[in-house]
Amino acid sequence: MPNKSSRSYVHLKKLWTKKHEDLQKELFTKHKDAFDWLESNSKQLIVGSAAGLYLLTSPILSEIPHTFEAAAQTVPFDKKVFLIYDLKNVLPSEVRPLNLEEEQKVMEVLDRTFGMSVKAEMSGIRLNTQYGFIGQEQHLARFPGDNIYSHFDTPEDQQRYLKYGMAPGLSAWRYFADSKETMTKEDSDREKYYIAVQTFLAPGFNENRSRYVEFFKYRKMLVVNPENGKAMIVDVADAGPAEWTGKHLGGSPEVMSYLERYDGSQKGPVLYFFIDDPENKLKLGPISL
Repeated sequence: MPNKSSRSYVHLKKLWTKKHEDLQKELFTKHKDAFDWLESNSKQLIVGSAAGLYLLTSPILSEIPHTFEAAAQTVPFDKKVFLIYDLKNVLPSEVRPLNLEEEQKVMEVLDRTFGMSVKAEMSGIRLNTQYGFIGQEQHLARFPGDNIYSHFDTPEDQQRYLKYGMAPGLSAWRYFADSKETMTKEDSDREKYYIAVQTFLAPGFNENRSRYVEFFKYRKMLVVNPENGKAMIVDVADAGPAEWTGKHLGGSPEVMSYLERYDGSQKGPVLYFFIDDPENKLKLGPISL
């Protein structure tokens, strides 16, 4: 016959198990819309997030969509899923400028995920928004004489990106290098991974034009597609697009392709924040999680 000590242990175990079940059910109920979205995208996203993984443990597997369970058992976990889920829970349902609370929460997620310091404001300067629709841009001339047929480093890049053409004008800061011979990899990457932002809509731009122009020149930014977790370190190399287009920034063909963002009726939003990198240690290009 069990002694008093063992009976107490069994009683406490039952209480803890019940508490565990209640917590799981509360999480699942509270975030059901997010899990429904993750289920519909499970082939790409694989499985739920920190809370999703928690819910995959016993004893309420019957309440979780079976696609999560199967994916968790057969496919290695992708860290991007944490990012997607976390951003979904802090971003507004519509694409608009973030308020200060949303902004802070998003920065915390990005800092934690990418291990870098991102800012909505630096040196008293901020853009008109950090959450907006991105549009397709063309290639920019890197040096005098650069043209669309000699623009690419590899035949594969030429085949993939030649169709986007060369912009008729130069970047906001003209050429990236004085000549082909003097062009560095950093110069080339600045064109390859550039974005255009609405510098002219930044609060205070018209009153401090020269200071703002100098600040934005090749300013590094983190751009994230919140719907698939893909991210890049890019630089500001042009101004635009015009406000009437309904877009908030533009991306080079390489940026748009990697982020899987499309123009026109299929356009989608991105997050974009300044990167605090005073020693220029972070390289431009895709970020691997």
